[in-house]
Amino acid sequence: MSKYTTGEIAKLCGVTVRTVQYYDTRGILIPSELSEGGRRLYSEDDLKRLKIICFLRELDIPIDAISQLLKEEHPENVISLLIEQQEKALADEISDKQGKLEKLHELKNGLKSKTTFSLESIGDIAVIMENKKKLKKMRWMMILTGIPVTALQWFSIIFWIVRGIWWPFVIWVLVAVTWGILVSRYYFSHVKYICPECHEVFKPSLKEAFWANHTPATRKLTCSHCGHKGFCVEIWGGDGK
Repeated sequence: MSKYTTGEIAKLCGVTVRTVQYYDTRGILIPSELSEGGRRLYSEDDLKRLKIICFLRELDIPIDAISQLLKEEHPENVISLLIEQQEKALADEISDKQGKLEKLHELKNGLKSKTTFSLESIGDIAVIMENKKKLKKMRWMMILTGIPVTALQWFSIIFWIVRGIWWPFVIWVLVAVTWGILVSRYYFSHVKYICPECHEVFKPSLKEAFWANHTPATRKLTCSHCGHKGFCVEIWGGDGK
């Protein structure tokens, strides 16, 4: 079994020699044995114990509390719970940092696409970034609800070709038209648009929005504030009001 000197175990755990010696004086990390020359020697179990102590100190748990904790009959249960909590906290922090990093990348890419730099353009990009996930979620909902409609379409066509029965196709047409109207109304009641000229947010009429030329993220509309007609950026519009 490996044996470690004070300097070696301190290096492995990223602490100072004085820290290891201090833990010894406090009775929470007593060396397994002493060499003939009186040097402290630590075992693998001591190394594991020091790593646990260092972890608990990183959680700002006082030395006295650590001493009491390690004297418990089953300290591993409490330590395991603390580790789970720390793991969750770190995962949340990483997720938060990742989200901020993605926002910075989007902001950077968004500014590159702007011919002129302005505070208004940053504001537009910030709004788009904030609402991007909500728009994506709604679009996925539309795709999922459209799958049964598409399945009914193929079933009715095949049934017509194979069996010569046409009425399932008529049912599909009625269902598809109804679904299209409902989904369109829902979609356009939950989106708004940012004018690239005046940077105002506006909501076009359902008729104009439905028939307008569009891309996945923009739609060619007339701004109700400044009258500019062109491609406006689509954003989440909230509760549909």
